[in-house]
Amino acid sequence: MNAKGVVNVLLTTPLWVVNTRLKLQGAKFRNEDIVPTNYKGIIDAFHQIIRDEGILALWNGTFPSLLLVFNPAIQFMFYEGLKRQLLKKRMKLSSLDVFIIGAVAKAIATTVTYPMQTVQSILRFGRHRLNPENRTLGSLRNILYLLHQRVRRFGIMGLYKGLEAKLLQTVLTAALMFLVYEKLTAATFTVMGLKSAHKH
Repeated sequence: MNAKGVVNVLLTTPLWVVNTRLKLQGAKFRNEDIVPTNYKGIIDAFHQIIRDEGILALWNGTFPSLLLVFNPAIQFMFYEGLKRQLLKKRMKLSSLDVFIIGAVAKAIATTVTYPMQTVQSILRFGRHRLNPENRTLGSLRNILYLLHQRVRRFGIMGLYKGLEAKLLQTVLTAALMFLVYEKLTAATFTVMGLKSAHKH
């Protein structure tokens, strides 16, 4: 696991928890297990969460967030695999090839890890009556419990609610990123090759 990713998760999770609470404040939920919130702002949200739920509630969703650190690794694994397969059939990849395999790799990584993102959001919101005795840090037991509850209420597709929007958000960005990455890599090698030629 990427140590920088872990540190980033631990440092930013309290901000994400408060951000999620504030974004969903005032929303009407069909799920009766969700307790409404009423915060006056960021400072008040921190104060109420610590007062009512304990300071560790600020790290709700940490465990799924740590698992999501693997998302880029899954993405690169599929990207490199698809790239190798294409290079067996042709000498060089076009910009369109890179864009498409980048998009496909990100779509696979997002789809594989999306149930964890769903649980992460539920745990960050935190204001639910589900399994209240075991919420701290989003333990593995609690994650499995929430996954089970989600499937029981909405079916297996309940784990993928909102996936379409997430794919639209991430796939295009990732595809462009891979395209830029390949162009910069090729340009770097070209410059290095020219420099070495000048030396000789």
